[in-house]
Amino acid sequence: MLRTALVLGAGIVLGTGGINAARHDEPKHTSVKVLAARDITEKLDGKEAKATAVEVTLEPGQGSAPHRHPGPAFGYVLEGEYEWAIDDQPAKILKAGETFYEPVGCLHRVSKNPGKVKTRVLAWVLHPRDAKDLVVPESKK
Repeated sequence: MLRTALVLGAGIVLGTGGINAARHDEPKHTSVKVLAARDITEKLDGKEAKATAVEVTLEPGQGSAPHRHPGPAFGYVLEGEYEWAIDDQPAKILKAGETFYEPVGCLHRVSKNPGKVKTRVLAWVLHPRDAKDLVVPESKK
């Protein structure tokens, strides 16, 4: 029994270390935290839908690669400045208290902290319940 507990404990420690080692290539100063995820009664293109709220934190100069979302997104800048652009529209710098909207499937081509202090953004994404990812990287051509 003791041997089993020790082997199990060692497996957990080694597994946790492996997960952390596997994440070494992720940006160190950008975080995305899911705050809430709720099934909703509205449908998107006839599919059952969900609304997911995330908090995105970007350190100065940090940003994300161009991507798309599987449903419309609504954002609110909580703190700092947020450089944002979709499709072929010019980039805008949004300040704390400002909002943005992204239609379904548009290219979110600029998502960056252009300032000298931390940026925090609250975003709601409405998406099909069966969507595998909230962020779909844009394929390089």
